[in-house]
Amino acid sequence: MKVEYIEETSVRKALAFEIEADVVEKEIEARAREYARKVKLPGFRPGKTPPDVIKKRFRAQVLEDVAETVVNRVVFQELEGRGLKPLASPRVTDLKIDENQPMTFRAVFETLPIIEVPEYKELPAKARAPKVSEEDVDREVDRLRENAARYDPVEGRPAREGDFVVLDLAWRPEGGGRGGRDENAMIELGSAENHPDFNAGLVGMSPGETRDIRATYAEDHPSKKLAGKTVSYTVTLKSIKEKSLPAADDEFAKDLGDFEDLAALREDVHRRLTLAEERRIDREVKGALVEALVQRAAFEVPEALVDRHMNARTETAARGLAVQGIDPTKIGMDWKGYRETQREDSVKGAKAEILLDEIARREGIEALDAEVETEVGRIAERMRKSRESVRLAMEKEGDLAALRARIREDKTLDLLKANARLDFE
Repeated sequence: MKVEYIEETSVRKALAFEIEADVVEKEIEARAREYARKVKLPGFRPGKTPPDVIKKRFRAQVLEDVAETVVNRVVFQELEGRGLKPLASPRVTDLKIDENQPMTFRAVFETLPIIEVPEYKELPAKARAPKVSEEDVDREVDRLRENAARYDPVEGRPAREGDFVVLDLAWRPEGGGRGGRDENAMIELGSAENHPDFNAGLVGMSPGETRDIRATYAEDHPSKKLAGKTVSYTVTLKSIKEKSLPAADDEFAKDLGDFEDLAALREDVHRRLTLAEERRIDREVKGALVEALVQRAAFEVPEALVDRHMNARTETAARGLAVQGIDPTKIGMDWKGYRETQREDSVKGAKAEILLDEIARREGIEALDAEVETEVGRIAERMRKSRESVRLAMEKEGDLAALRARIREDKTLDLLKANARLDFE
């Protein structure tokens, strides 16, 4: 076997193979005998078809199977022998195979580049001190009051703006299209989220009453399903409720948890908001440091790594829609186009990944077993499952290795921040 190693670029490599004709012929004979044991052809007893007949009748398939067998064997042996670590499976090109002829092909693949890491200590970044105002605390307390709101039944009068009405409703777009229905939907009458005609149609309804309501949506409506369409609704009002917020007082604070009074609750809210602000600032600073690091480095980024980042960003966007109850396959989204819009950021992300990995290697940064176990415990607590069951599931899905990589990267970012030149605003 003859093999030539070719460096096409700093990241794209190739191995050019020439496999001796006798080696190829042995593989062809072996595959023909294997076919002969399995196939049934008219005029031959099962398992007794001559190999020459097989090679003639199934020539293309035999040669394809032989090529796949040889490629899988010699390529990975050669990669391992040379200590090469492709980022993805090699792509086979220029394949030529025939009986009594040498087999030739190229295996093209990408590897991480050899890079010169720029100076990564004393990187500049702007920072700010966490600030939480009394207004911020007020808003959070109001949110807690909203979460604790009661919805008291209303009797003896029809629905009016500000009420919360419980409805059974069905809808269909006029002119054709898919409709739907919902039961026991609670809607705030008068909410800006509702179409004005829908709100108007509900005013004055009494429990047990059914009405038909038409609503025409603007062409620029955020929902593509509704934009420019007229929808017919049939609504049956089941009950009317009034929203009642608890007062922001000591009793409310005691109901929420181990707080002596409202002042203690507000102090706890201030502490939590400050921690959240500190985490937000930490992400901002580390993001700025990575950006500065990437701008200082100049090297080619493997396309395979860019592809991974583009795929991850696209999958994250799709999952975000799914979490909101939106089917990402049914919103008319050009996901291929969206994926391509992520290329520039994905190149930066891939570049940052390479740089942070190299810095971690130089600094001897690793994820310790105890750190991994602590994080697995946190995940298990959030999922309300046992630590062992979560660990086994993560091992099975390959998520444990990803967790180790994330912890290692986080520690590397901590190193950059600890040695950064921060300019506080």
